[in-house]
Amino acid sequence: MDGFAAFGIVGLTTAAVYAVIGSGLVLTYVTTGVFNFAHGAAGMMAAFAYWQLSAGWGWPVPVALAVVLLVLAPAFGLLAERALFGPAQRLGQAERLVMTVALLSGLIALARWVWDPNVPRPLPTFFAGRAPLRLGPATVTWHQGLTMVVAVAVAAGLWVLLHRTRTGAEMRATVDDRTLVVLAGGDPVRASRAAWILGTQLAALGGILIAPTVTLDAAQLSLLIVSAYTAAVFGRLRSLPLTFLGAAVVGCTESYLTGYLPQNAYLPGLRLAAPALLLFLALLAFPHRRLRGSDERAGRAPVPAWRGTALLAAAIVAAGTVLAAVLGEGDLVTYGPVFSLGLVALSYVPLAGYAGQISLCQLSMAGVGAVVWAHLGADGAWWALGAAVAVAALAGALVALPALRLSGVYLALGTAAFAVVLDRWIFTLPSFEVLGVRIALFDQGSVELAGPRLFGHRLDGGAELMVLAAVCLALATVAVAALRRSRYGRRLVALRDSEAAYATLGGGLLVAKVAVFALSAGIAGLGGALYGMQLRSVTADQFSLVAGLPVFLVAVIGGLGAIGCGLFTGTAYIGPVNLLVALAPGSQNLVALLPGLAGLGLARNPDGLIPAMRAGVRRLAQGLTARRGESEVPVEWWGVRRPWRPEDGEVLARGIAGS
Repeated sequence: MDGFAAFGIVGLTTAAVYAVIGSGLVLTYVTTGVFNFAHGAAGMMAAFAYWQLSAGWGWPVPVALAVVLLVLAPAFGLLAERALFGPAQRLGQAERLVMTVALLSGLIALARWVWDPNVPRPLPTFFAGRAPLRLGPATVTWHQGLTMVVAVAVAAGLWVLLHRTRTGAEMRATVDDRTLVVLAGGDPVRASRAAWILGTQLAALGGILIAPTVTLDAAQLSLLIVSAYTAAVFGRLRSLPLTFLGAAVVGCTESYLTGYLPQNAYLPGLRLAAPALLLFLALLAFPHRRLRGSDERAGRAPVPAWRGTALLAAAIVAAGTVLAAVLGEGDLVTYGPVFSLGLVALSYVPLAGYAGQISLCQLSMAGVGAVVWAHLGADGAWWALGAAVAVAALAGALVALPALRLSGVYLALGTAAFAVVLDRWIFTLPSFEVLGVRIALFDQGSVELAGPRLFGHRLDGGAELMVLAAVCLALATVAVAALRRSRYGRRLVALRDSEAAYATLGGGLLVAKVAVFALSAGIAGLGGALYGMQLRSVTADQFSLVAGLPVFLVAVIGGLGAIGCGLFTGTAYIGPVNLLVALAPGSQNLVALLPGLAGLGLARNPDGLIPAMRAGVRRLAQGLTARRGESEVPVEWWGVRRPWRPEDGEVLARGIAGS
């Protein structure tokens, strides 16, 4: 009984931290309509800043707390609102979501740059020298008691702010109708800034409270937000009392799993994955909004021409052939993933670009393909490559089954939770048997991969594998273009434009979503198998949620509606990054920061760079054509047979004056 009470106290302490962070997340979403995936990363940065001031530089704890909570956190929240998310209000929900993912990725890279992840940074708990308190059979440390008191104070303060002050009413009204707030004499910009500042302060407070009890690691602290996501989803992103209830459920579940989970090789990862599992179950169990209506700000998905598609496919194969011929074996390992990761990026095009379904677990699907090929394709049999695609497609279909009820931010949360479950539990499992069939994943380490056999010859060299990956990317690009031009492709675009209209006209939402998730996961699985072949050995960490964020961001920057997204992402993510590191070895941390910085600039070009580059080439060609034919157009036909230009008036005036 004493142990049960002790684990309960630990669970409630952790729940208090989740409640503080989750309430800041809910406050930001309710006020601005932006679900901030980087909310946990803001708390992580605050924890590192607090360590730097208090432990690193020896500042007094009260001074360090005041600087972080009253200066740095509000400044960061104000900067985020004014420079990033204020201008992003004109964008659609998907684009705003991508910007918060970019901020998450960028902050993790920045923290790893500033604070070396290989150096331990322990933080003492608050009032560590005082004797703990006894509450019956349970023992409560002063740090635990302080955490619970802070959570109660935050709950009371937020309720008073939102329901008893003009500022709170203004904040709640802003997300419903900004125009009406202005007509009523309010200031929605001021309300949004206040929400961002307060939300960032709550994230910082939660990060500082939990940092002494966990490892001070950038990725781990940032992904603690998954538990706060679960608490916020319990409150349906609106109710603070239900958010606190959800935090209690998550915190106590984690604590009791730690104390009472049976000790065997298969269950340790379950405790780590428990918040993500709870998030996934909460998304399925709780009601959400109705089907999405027409999205006037959805990105474009142009219909690719066959001629342009054929030229692109030929260029991919030619590029792969040339690179395979000129690069050495070491460089082939470095730059070989251009085409295999390009396949993973291409999987976003039918899923997100055509169907409008946001997924953050595509690199996890690539991990499934790599594992299947590693165990079934050891002898190089081609059928194992088809099996890798099929198993990854099956995994994608399983993700899609609950996706009928989810869209927008809820779908992104669901796929992120699925990726975390794979990272922390499934991929870490040792081999096991199901109905007499032995199933092995990463075997709690790494797996070796080799190339396939073709006409009795093993494609195991770096050059051969690069050409193979280029051919696969070219064929997949042609297939995705054919999909867009087909009737099914038009159905996917209609699904993206309006789920409600699609269902009203007799479209099968479940069939459409399952099919497109399976298709995109199969493409990602093929890319993962080829990626593993080129690296020869892979680990589960290479297919984690954090590892997949930069790939997703570069794909978004290129343009999810363009079939050239695969080649662009592979080239932009692998080429300049490795080249810059080779030229300046000290720039590795800066390179890791680049995808996040580029993603934050999405507000300026939400359709991506590929359509902008295509439009620039088209304008250049039109300009050259116009100049070639300019002398053949008589003066009296200017403005008819060719466009009228501002300088034409001056030319005519001079001609008339001279005559």
